[in-house]
Amino acid sequence: MSSAMFASMIIFFACSVPIAISIGLASITGIHFFSSIPMLVAPKEMFSAIDKFALGAIPFFILAGNLMEVGGISNRLVNFAKSIVGGLQGGLGITCVMTCMIFAAVSGSSVATTFAIGAILIPALIRHGYPTNFAAALQACSAELGVIIPPSIPMILYGVSAEVSIGELFVAGFGPGILIGCSLMFFVWCWSKFKGYGKGDHVGRMKFGHASKEAALALMMPVIILGGIYGGVFTPTEAAVVAVFYALIVGMLIYKEIKVKDLYPIFRKSVISSAVIMFIISNAGLFSFLITRAGVPEAIGDFLKATLTSPAMFLLGVNAALFIIGMFIETSASIIVLAPILAPVAMKFGIDPVHFGTIMVVNLALGMITPPFGVNLFAACTVARISVDRIIRELLPFVLVILCCLMVITYVPQVSLFLRDLVYAR
Repeated sequence: MSSAMFASMIIFFACSVPIAISIGLASITGIHFFSSIPMLVAPKEMFSAIDKFALGAIPFFILAGNLMEVGGISNRLVNFAKSIVGGLQGGLGITCVMTCMIFAAVSGSSVATTFAIGAILIPALIRHGYPTNFAAALQACSAELGVIIPPSIPMILYGVSAEVSIGELFVAGFGPGILIGCSLMFFVWCWSKFKGYGKGDHVGRMKFGHASKEAALALMMPVIILGGIYGGVFTPTEAAVVAVFYALIVGMLIYKEIKVKDLYPIFRKSVISSAVIMFIISNAGLFSFLITRAGVPEAIGDFLKATLTSPAMFLLGVNAALFIIGMFIETSASIIVLAPILAPVAMKFGIDPVHFGTIMVVNLALGMITPPFGVNLFAACTVARISVDRIIRELLPFVLVILCCLMVITYVPQVSLFLRDLVYAR
């Protein structure tokens, strides 16, 4: 049954059937033609896959990100970041990375980060003399931090799928997120020096004190959300609701940039995005149930343990496989399908499941910026109004930087686990 499901899923992918539908149809094919399982199991497992309290955070974080985009919060974060690094050559490019790091600490979504920050910074980068291709590639890669720095929707999905503490995953995400963010900022600075970009980036830069005052309420948002989670005041799901109310109050009553007429488009966009993710989760949940019932995780675990005889070789093999998978399959679907299979195998090799979760999320997040199905690429190119093929060349150095960071995260566990062990003293 499992081989027929995988084969049919690949065929559906090749026919350009949407990912969620491909996974669902492959599952139904396996049930109907190659097993004695009653078809009634399909809706039951699909419902069970999304009937989890932790998943309630996803639509609220998406809504919070959209409210931040319209409510002026993202614009103030850009001005704040520019006031810090805008005086450097390449400072506007560094501002892009830094703003995405701050925005990621609330939105949890790389696509939301791409649109919210890219709509402001891509035109600004172009006006300051950066090539359009470079500006779009930089924004796409910087927005990847939206799924690494907590709160992170893929981390929530991994925690639910692999039965790992979401709070621990969130804490563990800071080290990798900061490492990748700082590496990207350093690369942008060096590349700008080499290419001669951004010599006039200081123009229009606010003074730090004024920018800090303007962005004070925006900067308080991640402090309240993350402080509430780690302080035990509320769960990640409850934190998402708090983020929505905070963004709504600040955007409507204080900054007064969200009008009543803006609410319908914001809610509509959020509902559509949430429905797509939930549909993927429900279909992937059914697929995961069937392959688990067929004994695929145990078989893969035994094979990997026999073939890859050390934790280092296992992690290398998994990273190579995940990088290829991430190029073709959406991140959320990949995590839901693969986490229940690979996490138990990683634990057999003595790898901490939280550490392994950060590796999976960082690796599969690369799929958002690699062709042919990188969602961040399409989002950034939409904002920049160029075709995807035009930014591939500019994209390669950024991908190499993130791959180097991934190797450090993989083989230096303390990058992920130091802060986790500090907060959750064992």
